[in-house]
Amino acid sequence: MALMRKLLYSMAGGIIMALLGACSATKFIPEGEYMLESVSVKSTDKSLDATSLKGYIRQHPNSKWFSLLKVPMGPYALSGRDTTKRINRFLQRVGEAPVIFDTVQANRSGENMLAAVNNLGYLHARVNQKRAVKGKKVRLAYEIVPGERYRVRNIRYLIEDSVVERIVREQASLSSLQPGMPFDLNVLDGERSRISSRLQNSGYYKFNKEYVRFEADTCVGNQKVDLDVVIPLYRASAESNPELHRRYKIHSVSFSGDAAASDTSRDTSRLDSMVYRGFPIYYKHKLAFRPSVFTNNNAIEPGHLYRERDVQRTYSNFGQLGAVMFSNIKMVENDSLPNMLDGFVTVHENKPRSLGAELEGTNSAGDLGAALLLTYQNRNLFRGSELLSLKLRGAFEAITGLEGYSDQNYMEISVEAGLTFPNFRLFRFNGRDRGLMRATSEISLLYDSQNRPEFHRRVLTSALRYRWQSPNGLLRHRIDLIDLNYVFMPWISETFRKDYLEDETDRNAILRYNYENLFIMRLGYSFTYNSQRNATSIVDYGSNALGIRFNVESAGNVLYGFSNLFGANRNDQGQYTLFNIAYAQYLKGDFDISKSFRFDDRNSLALHFGVGVAYPYGNSTILPYEKRYFSGGANSVRGWSVRELGPGRFTGGDGRIDFINQTGDIKLDLNAEYRTYLFWKLHGSFFVDAGNIWTIRDYAEQPGGQFRMRSFWREIAVSYGLGFRLNFDYFILRLDGGMKAIHPAYDDVRHHYPIIHPDFKRDFTLHFAVGLPF
Repeated sequence: MALMRKLLYSMAGGIIMALLGACSATKFIPEGEYMLESVSVKSTDKSLDATSLKGYIRQHPNSKWFSLLKVPMGPYALSGRDTTKRINRFLQRVGEAPVIFDTVQANRSGENMLAAVNNLGYLHARVNQKRAVKGKKVRLAYEIVPGERYRVRNIRYLIEDSVVERIVREQASLSSLQPGMPFDLNVLDGERSRISSRLQNSGYYKFNKEYVRFEADTCVGNQKVDLDVVIPLYRASAESNPELHRRYKIHSVSFSGDAAASDTSRDTSRLDSMVYRGFPIYYKHKLAFRPSVFTNNNAIEPGHLYRERDVQRTYSNFGQLGAVMFSNIKMVENDSLPNMLDGFVTVHENKPRSLGAELEGTNSAGDLGAALLLTYQNRNLFRGSELLSLKLRGAFEAITGLEGYSDQNYMEISVEAGLTFPNFRLFRFNGRDRGLMRATSEISLLYDSQNRPEFHRRVLTSALRYRWQSPNGLLRHRIDLIDLNYVFMPWISETFRKDYLEDETDRNAILRYNYENLFIMRLGYSFTYNSQRNATSIVDYGSNALGIRFNVESAGNVLYGFSNLFGANRNDQGQYTLFNIAYAQYLKGDFDISKSFRFDDRNSLALHFGVGVAYPYGNSTILPYEKRYFSGGANSVRGWSVRELGPGRFTGGDGRIDFINQTGDIKLDLNAEYRTYLFWKLHGSFFVDAGNIWTIRDYAEQPGGQFRMRSFWREIAVSYGLGFRLNFDYFILRLDGGMKAIHPAYDDVRHHYPIIHPDFKRDFTLHFAVGLPF
């Protein structure tokens, strides 16, 4: 908390520094020149989006925090001109120099905007540059006067090669060129790429989009254009005679399986070889992969027309194999057979095995401990790019402050094994089909042993999962075909049992349920869409990102059906059992959507909505603890700590067990976060969070926690705060300080509206986390 206060004071000091320094920044502007105060772009025609032209601005004014204050310029502005003084050099180094207006850059920006507007079909557009000078500052404004937009009247195809013409016309319905369309050069360039791609996937190996050109007649009047699509004959060189475009077929495909046999297109006499399913495979030392790995991932088939998509699909298939470092595909014209191609595919093996160790320190409410994690990976276990992952984790924590227990330490040992196959085990795909979906299947097994002073817990889990994604990587799917969880409590201390579990008022039903033996057999499906697949930075202010996540799972239905069918025995609570253990039965679904809006390359707004509902039924009246929702924390309503908020208006009476009682079956999260770049690798944010959790049933130990349609909106908690992020590209360290604004657990105004009556000690919560909250 003290650290957050220091950061807040530093930010306040920076803002004051910026306000004081803004007026003195002009002292660094030479005589006859001006500081660039602002740049704006407007259009006289609302049909033209002026904001899309801001990317053509070549010179920007000094950066602003939260799009308001030029804080980074403040330290520089407060420095003196005498650079022999250390303080001046320091202030100028940490600050941002004022931007001096450059007329050359301003004129080039206007020219680039005009060219962009012309390309959209506004052939008589104008870009007016307006400068407002006040003192030694200048405000620059670009006014776009687009005029009337030209549109295409007639379209003709002038293609000298009849086969090429037939192929192009076969997909005429997919063409973006239509009479009446705007004369947009960007659309024309997209059509060139489409035609080129169509021909490259129809055997025309040497065809490229430079063969497609457009001839436009803009003199027909009335802002109309007659457009000709021209594809001339093929020329090998400027001096050669024109001829029909050559259409190629695949004659043969061969593979090389190690680095020493990489250039099989030249000399194979010194290499060992084998033939598998008609494909030659060359190697010099030892073949790193099974022969089926080459053929199953290859999409280039002899006897078929050359298709560029098959080459790219083959690259993609090998690229997703963890055991492959990289692959290379070379297509060579056959010397003896005209219009035939020989394909040579080289696959380089990645480092097959790796060993790792991680040591971490832990601090749980003042109890210090340490954990050691050992990992082993084999990326090519059965020579088919199968990934074997083994993890061994040991943890120790010295627990203090517990009375009535003989052992004061916590120990945990867990062993996890996972095996990932590079394709579905239930189905087979050839090379062409596999490029349509990047699929893996996973088998995992985990054993976890926890010994606490209060109890001993053993957890055994196993799962079979399938994952696949779209070729562009934007869509991801996961099916948990079967997921088994067995929780066994071999020992519970008498002190813990008497003080917590055997409450005569029976108010600890939820707590007691979570310290009983339990069996969960679940299946589930999850879907993820993320438009940020090609983002170059974790915090990408230059794009509008959209993320969607959906997850649904159910447990116990199959077991319950068989129990009913065969009349299985019930326990004292009326639950069916398997091996004398009651199994959980529930249905759970989650939906999350997040969207960011960019204002410029340093500022953006991110919005998030998340909702989840879980319903226990049949064999369960309470959800397993691991499946219940909680609110508060670094990724939820940040004015509260983890499991400190809800459910509903519930406040909790005994702090020792609130971590159990402050959970629920329904969750709602609403978040808005303004993100800004500060300096160096430091980013800042201002956020507002809202949300809570509720229970579906009215549990006696959670009064006020049940969801009611008519009143739930009054129980939505609200918080606000500031955050700092250290962005190291590969990961982000995040520090968020949240203040409570509306506390639903209280009725009196003073406590219900902390935003009006704030108490920093009571209402402030500090969070440290890795990664963005959403």
